Formats: sequence, structure tokens, C-alpha cells
Amino acid sequence: MRSVFVHPRAICESSEIGPGTSVWAFAHVLPGARIGADCNLCDGVFVENDVVLGDRVTVKCGVQLWDGITVEDDVFVGPNATFTNDPFPRSKVRPERFARTVVRSGASIGANATILPGVEIGTGAMVGAGAVVTRSVPPNAIVTGNPARIKGYVTDTGRAGVPEPGSGPPETGRVDLGVGGACLHGMRVTKDLRGELSVGEFERELPFVPRRYFVVFNVPSREVRGEHAHRRCAQFLICVHGSCGVLLDDGRNRREITLDGPALGVHMPPMIWGTQYRYSPDAVLLVFASHYYDPEDYIRSYDEFRKLARDLPAPT
Repeated sequence: MRSVFVHPRAICESSEIGPGTSVWAFAHVLPGARIGADCNLCDGVFVENDVVLGDRVTVKCGVQLWDGITVEDDVFVGPNATFTNDPFPRSKVRPERFARTVVRSGASIGANATILPGVEIGTGAMVGAGAVVTRSVPPNAIVTGNPARIKGYVTDTGRAGVPEPGSGPPETGRVDLGVGGACLHGMRVTKDLRGELSVGEFERELPFVPRRYFVVFNVPSREVRGEHAHRRCAQFLICVHGSCGVLLDDGRNRREITLDGPALGVHMPPMIWGTQYRYSPDAVLLVFASHYYDPEDYIRSYDEFRKLARDLPAPT
């Protein structure tokens, strides 16, 4: 049985400390805290009573974890990161209940970041050094600045972007993106003195006959849309004006592309977690859907999606 290590100059009053966890010098863990296995609490860390840490959590020097904070497995908290739990603090005035802040599994919080109360840091997200997080952070998002804004997403293959001329799909061709059957389609474009025209024929070039369409426009640049998956519905996305980033996630692989005109489209099959962001001010995103709107078809929890995706056979 692996033992718990508590430095002689640390104070550890909790009895709920998992095996293999180390508590280093000048750290102080209060009696009500629950700490998982194989955690590393570095010098000068303070952990209050109503705090839960999962397994394999690293908390670097100078961090305080106040009542109301839950940190799931495999989270990294950088030095001097600051958590808060009361949006309107007053001396000697204690709220009836502190706001609950949750850091989901695999997330990382950079040095000197500040996390305001009541937010959720999504699974696999990365908070940049010095960022001030005022809103919940989506899964796998990279946020920086004050206030923190989404600057990108953690992907397995980097950002594909729009292919250079001659390096992308042929005019009527497609490229497999390696994410759950998602494909990048080159749309036919004709040009003459009268202007330009882009065209695609469903059942011939495009993968399904749509039952509905919707158009997304006038999106503030800092906003994120999508952030869900569908159980049965497939979608085909074309940014007919301006540009936007599209993140595709099948629970095993993630890839980001940029749509910046009607010559390029993305087929997103069912059981792909889709996120759209980095909208240009003039962006107009046209989406064709294979099914009528059905709220029961949506999967809006990323953790639920990952559990369902794990049960699907791996693509061949």
C-alpha cells in the first residue's frame, strides 16, 4: 500500500488523503478536505474544508483552494493561481453557501490565473498564465487575457486551416479529416465577368438530402456556438461569407479547420461534437441538416458524449 507523504513542516488535518499523495512544506490542508490518490500539493498550498480533489492532481506553490471548489482527476494548477468563491466579499460576512467552482478532468490552469466564483473549467481546457476567467470555459478550449477569451482549442493534429491553392481537395472532391467520418469538401465554383457561383448537388456530390437548414450570422467574435453532438442528425456546413473556425471531436480525435468561403464545406456525421467559433464580423454560416429539429437528438454534455463515444466501434 502506497503511503501518504506529509512534510514535517506541513499541516495536514484531513483523514481523507489518497495513497501516493504528497503534501509539501508549509502547505495546510483543513479537516474537511478530500484529496485523491497520487496528488502533489507543493509548498505553501492552502486547502479549505469544502474542497474535493480527484486523483493525480498537481497544485503548484502558492495556490489557495477555498470552500466550494471541486477539482477532478489529472488537473494541473500552476503556481500562484487564484481561486475565488464569493462574488461580493465583505469582511466578517459569510454567505449562506459559497459558489461552486468546478475544474473538469485533464484541465490545466496557468500561473497567476484568476478564476472567478461559480464557473466551470471544461474537460481538457487550458487557461493561460495570468488569465482572468469570468465565464465558464468549454471543453478543450484555450483561453487567455483579461477577461479570458477563447483563442483556440486543443487538437490532436493542430489546425488544418484552409488548404493552400492546389493542395486541398479537387473541385468536386473530398478529404477525410480522420474524425469520425467527417470530410472536407471542395465545392464547384464557376467564375466569369458576371460574378462567381458555387454549387453542390445532394445525393450526387453531397452526402445526404437535407430536411432543414439554418443560417448563423451576426455572431459577436468572442461567442462560441455549437458545443453539442447529435445522435442521428448529420450536418453540412458552408461559411458563405466571412470566416469561422470549426472544431470536430469524435471522442478519440479532434481537428480544427477554418471555413472562409463558399468553395469549401464540411460534412459532420452524427456523434461528432461540433464547435464553431472565431467568427469574423461578417460571417454567415449556412448549415444543412439531415433531420428535422428534435431536442431529444441533442447531446449537450461533453462528458455524456465522451461516455457514449467510447462505446462506439473505432473507425477503420
